[in-house]
Amino acid sequence: MSRTTMRAPNSGWTDSDCPAARTLDLVGDKWSLLVIRDAMDGARSFTEFQRRTSIARNILSDRLRKLTAHGLLAQRTAPSGRRQEYVLTDAGRDLFPIIVTLRQWGERHAFAPNETHSTLVDQHGTPVPEIVPTGADGTLLDTDTTHVQKTR
Repeated sequence: MSRTTMRAPNSGWTDSDCPAARTLDLVGDKWSLLVIRDAMDGARSFTEFQRRTSIARNILSDRLRKLTAHGLLAQRTAPSGRRQEYVLTDAGRDLFPIIVTLRQWGERHAFAPNETHSTLVDQHGTPVPEIVPTGADGTLLDTDTTHVQKTR
């Protein structure tokens, strides 16, 4: 799978040395992530994104433009030949683990016990297992076993 590198200079980075901060600058608002989520779930047209999210047209236009400009979505002619549609790029698909992790955090912390919510399942209908970071040796990683190392 090819990797898209975003090297365009941006003097507005929140923290130019931090990958997490740069990622949040690109997709950190709720509408961008919901558009990416819906694209992963098959939405392709402006109308589909708007129907699924109830986002205002001007905000949706802005987010689609931004996500396309940053290489997370691409526009192509729909099979009907009459409209443009949006599809995930490799960089957009690379956000899948982030969306899954957000869902799983939400299942644990954003619902009351026994409150109904959607569940992400695989092609067999089995719930997706929890995503847990592990080290090269397979040990579980957390805030006590990792640290940020600056590179230059």
